[in-house]
Amino acid sequence: MDREISFAIIGGVGLLKNNGYEKMTISSTYGDVECFIGKTSGINFAFIPRHSISGPHIPPHMINYHAIICAVKKLGVKHVIATNSVGSMKGHPTGSFFIPDDFIDFTKGRESTYYHDQTVHVDMSQPYCPQLRQSLMSALQEKKEEFFEGTYICTEGPRFETKAEIKMMASFGDVVGMTGLPEVILAREMKICYASICTVTNPACGMSNERLTADEVVSVLKKREKVLFDLIVNAFLCMDEKKTCICRLAKDQACL
Repeated sequence: MDREISFAIIGGVGLLKNNGYEKMTISSTYGDVECFIGKTSGINFAFIPRHSISGPHIPPHMINYHAIICAVKKLGVKHVIATNSVGSMKGHPTGSFFIPDDFIDFTKGRESTYYHDQTVHVDMSQPYCPQLRQSLMSALQEKKEEFFEGTYICTEGPRFETKAEIKMMASFGDVVGMTGLPEVILAREMKICYASICTVTNPACGMSNERLTADEVVSVLKKREKVLFDLIVNAFLCMDEKKTCICRLAKDQACL
C-alpha cells in the first residue's frame, strides 16, 4: 500500500452505503478478499465485508476468516473493530449495543488457528483489546446510546439455535451470534488489536413467543447502520494513541 490505513472495520455489507470507496482485492495463501478503502475525518480506513459484495451471500460457517485477517495484516492495519449481530439471552433491548469482554466458542467445524505445524498457546485472558473496548464505550456514552457488556457465545450456524441450546448457553453467556469466532482468535495470533461492537437484533430463540426470522435481524441492522458507523469512527478518532494493551505480545509470550 502507498498510503497509511489507520483502522479497519470488519462487518456486514450495509456499512458500504457511503459513497467514495475504492475497491481492491487482497490475495493471500488463504484466498482473495474484497476490501474497500474509504476516508473520513481526514484519515484512511478499510472496510472488509464478511459476506461478499460481488458474489453470492456467504453464510457464517463458510466465511473465510483466515483470509480476512490476512488481508488486515497485509494492509498494515493494527486496529480492527468488528461488527456483529446477536440475539440476547438476557433481555437486552432490540437495537441496543453490546461490547463483548469475553467469549465461549460453540462452533464445530471451523479452524481456529494459523499454526498447524507447531504448538502455539496464545494467551486469550483478554481476547478483546481493552483499549479499543474503552474507546467504543466512550463513544457510546458520548452519544448516549444504550449498551451492555458481557460474554459473547458463538455458534456454528447457519441455523438458529434450539430452545434447549439457548437455555444451556444462557447460563454461560449473555448474547449469541455466528460470526465472532474464530476471527478474534486469528487477530490475536496476528498481533492485531481487535474489539467487537454487537447490535442486539432479537431475543435469542425461545426467549419470546414469536418465531425468529432472518428478515427480522436484517430490519434491525438497517435501522442502526448509520449510528453504528458513526460510533466506530468516533471510537477510532478518540482513541488514546499511547499503546497500553498487550495484544501484540500475546503470541510472543505464548507457550511454544
